[in-house]
Amino acid sequence: MFATNLKPVVKWAGGKSKVLNQLSKYIPAEFNNYHEPFMGSGALFFYLYTKIASNGCKAYLSDSVDELINLYNVIKYDVEGLINISKKHIYNKEYYYNMRAQNPTKLSKLERASRFLYLNKTCFNGLYRVNSKGQFNVSFGNYDNPVIVDEETLRSASEAFQLAKIFAGDFELVLNNAQEKDFVYLDPPYVPLSITSNFTGYTSGCFRVKDHLRLKNVFEELKARGCYVMLSNSNTDIVKELYFGNNIKTIRAMRAINSDVTKRGSIKELLILSYPDSKVGFSTQAL
Repeated sequence: MFATNLKPVVKWAGGKSKVLNQLSKYIPAEFNNYHEPFMGSGALFFYLYTKIASNGCKAYLSDSVDELINLYNVIKYDVEGLINISKKHIYNKEYYYNMRAQNPTKLSKLERASRFLYLNKTCFNGLYRVNSKGQFNVSFGNYDNPVIVDEETLRSASEAFQLAKIFAGDFELVLNNAQEKDFVYLDPPYVPLSITSNFTGYTSGCFRVKDHLRLKNVFEELKARGCYVMLSNSNTDIVKELYFGNNIKTIRAMRAINSDVTKRGSIKELLILSYPDSKVGFSTQAL
């Protein structure tokens, strides 16, 4: 019996929950282990969990955001402790800024995870952004009645994480574990559509052109190994040129992160596949 009612436990800019029905059309029919080195909310992992578990395979999940990975590991190993300690939180502006001002390095892993979960559920749009000193600096979010502790979701995620290795680090670490016929999903910070739309500062460093070039090299190395690689990115000439010769698809996604509400809405995004359409055919119907 596998975990049920799986869904992301955090809100995350660029999360893939709303495009899973489109991504699912291009997932390989069969694959071994699963790798997601830009984990974020982990929406695709949770979607694929039953398939991974039923095949007796593993997942390798990572991200460069230490606080996020700490939360996931606490959920994996001490979900009841996290639930209990997080029930103390209140939805209050003054309380929020007091929590935000805390130095997470001075807290225990459990306290850090609880703080991160609270800030994620109560900050503006669920954003994760830090300043040049690595300090979380997103403003308070105005909600009617935010759910801070969703016990069922947290417990289900904990069960799903038992088959996963979860670690913090650079995306190149995916090369340490990925093997032939594994499925790798790459969801990096997108190439900006314009200079003014550069939304990459969610880690203490930025994801720059040189990083996209490194990622292209990782993509090609994984492809050469015989991995099935799917990569999401913006619908830009730069991305098309970088991945020319691969199987490129177009999907539509909702853009909600923009201070100008008139610029929110449906936009085209690219999916780059290292494999041909003949390998596609995944379905959850039989699971």
